[in-house]
Amino acid sequence: QVQLVESGGGLVQAGGSLRLSCVASGRTFSNYAMGWFRQAPGKEREFVATISGSGGNAYSADSLKGRFTVSRDNAKNTVYLQMNGLEPEDTAVYYCAARGPRPNWYISLSRNDYTYWGQGTQVTVSS
Repeated sequence: QVQLVESGGGLVQAGGSLRLSCVASGRTFSNYAMGWFRQAPGKEREFVATISGSGGNAYSADSLKGRFTVSRDNAKNTVYLQMNGLEPEDTAVYYCAARGPRPNWYISLSRNDYTYWGQGTQVTVSS
């Protein structure tokens, strides 16, 4: 069992930045691929970013145009999502998710591949 707790959400003006954190507990963190997803009201949960257990393989959704960056600190059991150039369209609840144990290069863009989910953190971007 893996427990995930997100933090760092809030209200920010368009063009601003936020850094989300997700702390994991319960298993060897480096054995787990991590993902970030988001869900806006009335929309499906969509992929944002993923990172492998080693941190050496990472990918963010093309639609984000390089504004978001995923990273992790295995010593702190934490995965981060740095969000820059925020737009009102980024308003959503952001979730982190874990899948494992998997090879240290493994990543996944599909929400169906992830076993464990956090409770989410709200990000609101005002225009």
